[in-house]
Amino acid sequence: MFITFAQTKFSPIKSFKFKMKQNIFVAIVLPLLLPLAVFAQTLNMDNYFAWCIVPFDNQNRTPEQRIEMLKNLGFKSYAYDWRAEHLPEMAKEIKIARENGIEINAVWMWLDNNDTPGNLSANNQIVLQTLQETGLKTQIWVSFPENYFVNLDEQQRLAKAVAMIGYLSDKTRKLNCKVGLYNHGGWFGRPENLVKICEKLKRNDVGIIFNFHHAHEMIDQFPHLVKLMLPHLWAVNLNGMSSGGPKILPIGSGENEVEMLNVLNTSGFTGPYGILGHVENTDVEKILKGNLEGLEKVFNGTDK
Repeated sequence: MFITFAQTKFSPIKSFKFKMKQNIFVAIVLPLLLPLAVFAQTLNMDNYFAWCIVPFDNQNRTPEQRIEMLKNLGFKSYAYDWRAEHLPEMAKEIKIARENGIEINAVWMWLDNNDTPGNLSANNQIVLQTLQETGLKTQIWVSFPENYFVNLDEQQRLAKAVAMIGYLSDKTRKLNCKVGLYNHGGWFGRPENLVKICEKLKRNDVGIIFNFHHAHEMIDQFPHLVKLMLPHLWAVNLNGMSSGGPKILPIGSGENEVEMLNVLNTSGFTGPYGILGHVENTDVEKILKGNLEGLEKVFNGTDK
């Protein structure tokens, strides 16, 4: 098994002080001689954030409790997902996160048939208004239901997506925020289509968020997809991976996540990575902790 170490900020080369004539040996030969497990380190939490933790929590934590939980687990950042009942406390949560040194690196936004260029749904307007009022500069992760593109040919689907994302990007630019395209199934869930949208818009404030848990059917194509996405890839949300699913698996319990992590590593992608709490009717703290432990086992070669 191959073990990645790009996430650790540990440099095997810099850890030795050799004379100049030995640099080639250190840079090229030594890493090939030493077992890769030597480079496994404790997770560098600067490079990992929590995701799917607000609605997926049977403890129904308050903003204060959620931030305390993240601190206890060692997280320094998280992406904020929500349901309508959470929006009244969104501004409060942003304030508490700031006071505790926790970064909100993204905010979720679901675009459906109530959202068109020139008009956002009431809840999505609340999200943008809250970002404006709080001054939070972050990424806004967006996706669509499959029926948003129903009865359209390929060219029409692309044009509709570009129009909607372009409109949203115009609005978020005024807030110093960016738009992340989030694969969530259907036409918009295919990375090839997300790349086409990015290339059409040609904006550096529109990128791609790739989710393992929405890509079990893409495992065999993953090396090719990474190559396509890489110029636009901002973050990857991790999950245990096996062909055919199930959708949610703890990290380290699947058959393919180690291989996929190595594809990302060798491509030059260094993160950040999301750690999922995406399990219904469960204490999200236990899910996050289990996934962190699974990831450490993967890096140390003891996942099986």
